[in-house]
Amino acid sequence: MPPETEAPKPKRLQLFHDELPKEHEDPLIGVLHRIIRVGVKVLAVLMVFVILWGIFDVIYVLYQQLISPPFLLLEVGDIFRLFGAFMVVLIAIEIFINIRLYLGTDVLPIQLVIATALMAIARKVIVLDIETVSAEYVFAIAAVVLALGVTHWLVARKH
Repeated sequence: MPPETEAPKPKRLQLFHDELPKEHEDPLIGVLHRIIRVGVKVLAVLMVFVILWGIFDVIYVLYQQLISPPFLLLEVGDIFRLFGAFMVVLIAIEIFINIRLYLGTDVLPIQLVIATALMAIARKVIVLDIETVSAEYVFAIAAVVLALGVTHWLVARKH
């Protein structure tokens, strides 16, 4: 009896990039690529410092809010400011992951970049003071959220 053959699995769509190859036919371009790769690594290290600083800032702001009168109570505005601070740290973490993926793979992390943008605009929505912004501003944010959401859905559907 012949062995059963499996149907070929569909290949996942991936966008490849080779913008900064380690080796290049032109020696000068190769050196420049290596310099830029070092620069991206420096950005990754700096992003880690920004993340740590953001964490300490969230802790400090929370501590300050809890020790000020009324003691151990947070008002709604305080909670929204804390949510915004948390989201900034999470966005910084996503940016670090983007940098790490950029250095460590030849696949563009399109879905992750779109998710990071969604998180950034979500932060705007979370901390939005509806009483101080114009209707046009709210509609513009809604359009960006809708466009990014549809784009994320389309990209995720392809994968």
